[in-house]
Amino acid sequence: MSKLSVELENAFRAADLRPTAQRYAVLEFLLRHPVHATADEIFRSVNRTDPRASRATVYNSLRSLAQAGLVREVVSEGKAARFDASLHRHHHFVCEQCGRVEDVPWFDLPAPKVNLAGRTVRNYEILFRGTCERCRT
Repeated sequence: MSKLSVELENAFRAADLRPTAQRYAVLEFLLRHPVHATADEIFRSVNRTDPRASRATVYNSLRSLAQAGLVREVVSEGKAARFDASLHRHHHFVCEQCGRVEDVPWFDLPAPKVNLAGRTVRNYEILFRGTCERCRT
């Protein structure tokens, strides 16, 4: 069994999520291709290897994986959402010129000093926006 297969099985077990073939294929794609792919890009790739995988199945798998905390949706204004396997915590940087999404190493924030008025924070991430190194040169 490969290291990736073990990592995938452990991730599904830890998230208490049933590892259907489609969920497994979507998560495996995101881990093998850390490109912050759109749902359509994921669908095309998964469908190439398994023609039975429909667009709706891939979208449903992404939703289930996101709810389980295995995938994060990175939303960029006016552009298609991109998805990222989040087995290791990190933040994101979005280039406002080319739309590229890059990982930023994780760092903790101090406890918020704002009143969240009874809200419970499950998780947080920081999304930096600006110009990437490629566009800046």
